[in-house]
Amino acid sequence: MPEVSLREYGPAVSVALDTEAGRALAASGILQSATPDPGRSGHWLLRAGSRVGAVRTAGGQVVRVMPKTPVSRLFFLLGFSLDPARAWRDSGEGTVDTGAYDDVVPALAHAVERQIDGALRQGVLQGYREVEETALVVRGRLREAEQIRRHFGRTPPVEIAYDAYTADTAENRILRAATERLLRLPDVPGPVRRRLAHQRVRLADALPLIRGQALPRWQPSRLNSRYQPALRLAEAVLRGTSPEHRPAGADPLAVDGFLLDMNKLFEDFVTVGLREALREHGLTARLQDPHHLDLAGRVGMRPDLVVRTGDGRTPLAVVDAKYKVEKADGLLNADLYQALAYATVLGLREAHLVYAAGRQPLRYHEVRGADVRLYQHSLDLSREPEQLLTAFREIAAHLASGRREVT
Repeated sequence: MPEVSLREYGPAVSVALDTEAGRALAASGILQSATPDPGRSGHWLLRAGSRVGAVRTAGGQVVRVMPKTPVSRLFFLLGFSLDPARAWRDSGEGTVDTGAYDDVVPALAHAVERQIDGALRQGVLQGYREVEETALVVRGRLREAEQIRRHFGRTPPVEIAYDAYTADTAENRILRAATERLLRLPDVPGPVRRRLAHQRVRLADALPLIRGQALPRWQPSRLNSRYQPALRLAEAVLRGTSPEHRPAGADPLAVDGFLLDMNKLFEDFVTVGLREALREHGLTARLQDPHHLDLAGRVGMRPDLVVRTGDGRTPLAVVDAKYKVEKADGLLNADLYQALAYATVLGLREAHLVYAAGRQPLRYHEVRGADVRLYQHSLDLSREPEQLLTAFREIAAHLASGRREVT
């Protein structure tokens, strides 16, 4: 069956699809639009939006969405968002090794397998986990309430609880689940697939996760420090895969694959990068800080980042990230209105918009009848990682100084 290749925010492509596969794509929301082609029977018009990666429809057809940003740069954004301290220290392509692959799913599978291999190099991490079971001998603590409820106080068997030293930990469960999810994805190269299968065998003592349940929680510690890069990337895999979509009033429609939402990735990259850079100035930053536009508290608003003093009490500036390119005249009125609303509610003299690309690195607008300036910053994702981190430092310096002139 021929594969379908789309481009992020590219033009619509007419594709031969059966009704079930077309309905699955339309209901999933993973594309910007999926509609029957009025000019060609048995064809659907597919147009990609901000999600990039690959999915397999119920009929087995693979739909691939290629990103505008080079894959190595895309994974630098992802690696920085997941582990900013390490990426901030390294000036290369971050901590995510994508190998020689220039497509999202092969690069992801390679990166996750390499991270898991590095995590397991010193052996599989073990830890204590509470076990509750029915046994013929007493071990650990007797569960008195369960003993009475199930066995009316008779022994044996006995209801016990004890701490077992095992490889069945939250960390290993997450790594195993990510490995198994990747093995089900389309486009995973044969050599990478074989290495992933080997990692699954190494993690066989960890119980599989039940699909649909929340991921087990783990706490960063000295003991699991070697696991942490792999865990962060594995969680990104498990949250980015789309095992099933269930439209209202319909049966489940299977759409398997992995997709990265570039809107969310760019927002995370900008807010995490500015938060880290602002620490150099002794300032704090709150991400997705909730507020209300009206006094009654009915109209909610959640700016991407609010810059505050070191004690976190006083807001100094507000920032919103926009994964879009400025128009030819540089004006995106709705974004400017939104930034003005943020500044008004927070009582600020300036608000900042950060775009993925633009005609000028920095421009501003004086608001008529108000002592407010609205700044527009352009963060060119085609630049080298070190240049992107330098741009964060420059924007953070601007936010910290409260300057009223463009330099």
